[in-house]
Amino acid sequence: MDDYSASDMRCGDLTEAQLKSRFHLLDISARVDPYTLTKITPVSQPQSMFYNYREEAEKVTRQECARILFDEFRKLSRTFSLYGPYKDVIEQMINHMQNGDGSSFTSMHLNSALKEHILRDQSKENSTRFLLQEALNNHIDWDKKVYPAEQKDELYKAILEGRLPKFDRSQDNFNGMGITVHDTWATHITIKSLQIDNARYRAVVHYKVQDHFGLDDNDILKAKFNQLRLFRIWFVLQRYNQFGFKPFMTNMEATVEIIGGRDESQK
Repeated sequence: MDDYSASDMRCGDLTEAQLKSRFHLLDISARVDPYTLTKITPVSQPQSMFYNYREEAEKVTRQECARILFDEFRKLSRTFSLYGPYKDVIEQMINHMQNGDGSSFTSMHLNSALKEHILRDQSKENSTRFLLQEALNNHIDWDKKVYPAEQKDELYKAILEGRLPKFDRSQDNFNGMGITVHDTWATHITIKSLQIDNARYRAVVHYKVQDHFGLDDNDILKAKFNQLRLFRIWFVLQRYNQFGFKPFMTNMEATVEIIGGRDESQK
């Protein structure tokens, strides 16, 4: 958690020469050239039949250039957030990058998405929720109505062997969660309480998940990202030393219940 030294948390650390030579970032925006601070028009494109007769390109300030890039960033992001209750979150996060100065980001929609993901994951071999339930079922001391301290490692094992919540499913490519979160950086899973009655138990489990809204070198060097204008704009806004907009931590949390009973033990 809170790893501000991570490679995708860098900002403003690359020059124009580095962006062009190492990352091949030449064609950034369809509207403005961030290197020359000039607007791009259909006539100014090399493929235009009027290219050699174009008027001098219109200059913009660095602040105006950044504003244009962020507007284009927001517009392009809509391709990845077409439907559902979370589709507006990406624009909120882009706005936060533009105006938030690196402060962490939270959203009730992201919390809801995390809880929904945990509850809908029915993979009993991989879900941390199901694996925790199995550990509780198998190791609760029903006679003493406690979970034995010497069996605590079985709870750690359940988490380590499980698949942590990530938004890399096919639907996440279009519902806004793939572009906002996708993979995650750190996860804390805490059993907040455990109540054991005669033959039933109820555990309250809290998930705290953190991601970074930022790009590192490896991200933009991947062809699938480099070929998309959205990611080229994002990388330049974050990493170009003439902009240096700060990435930030995305914090999500959800609380779920795990319920089981003595008759579900596999002993």
